[in-house]
Amino acid sequence: MRVIKGKNEVQELIKRLAQEIIEANKDKLNNIVLIGIRTGGAFLAERIKDIIKERVNYEIPLGILDITLYRDDWTKIAPAPIVRQTDIPFLIDNKTVVLIDDVLFTGRTVRAAIDAILDYGRPKEIQLAVLIDRGKKTRELPICANYVGEVIETSLQETINVYFEEQNSEDKIAIEKKIKDE
Repeated sequence: MRVIKGKNEVQELIKRLAQEIIEANKDKLNNIVLIGIRTGGAFLAERIKDIIKERVNYEIPLGILDITLYRDDWTKIAPAPIVRQTDIPFLIDNKTVVLIDDVLFTGRTVRAAIDAILDYGRPKEIQLAVLIDRGKKTRELPICANYVGEVIETSLQETINVYFEEQNSEDKIAIEKKIKDE
């Protein structure tokens, strides 16, 4: 494992993402909702929500999305994939949904998340915020984030893992050798 971003750098990236979301949506903050993709995106969304509340004194609704059964490769993940709870305690019809994930790689997770969101209603718009974008060379689907903490291109033999305090780790971003073909 090679740590490429430490705690302070991760926190700065998150603050910058929150600020970009505020600036892009300043005229419609009362019509946006945040939805974090489990697991890393959920932690990231909670932090972004807190930063936005601190900066503009407005609490944006937060939902958590599990996309396991929406993945096109869920049968390859494990014989019995673990499905966790989705919690979207608000209506998304005509809202601007800011979908949040930790790493954008092939685009397949985001595609699955969009499919899942559309089962909950018809948002006016879906925006995407990611902490790390692995670059367009790894993209399998035409997915592009509206808000990106940083672009870090890696080889297909490597992975980028984001570790959060909420997972009993210090905040950090690391490049690691792939264990198996994902």
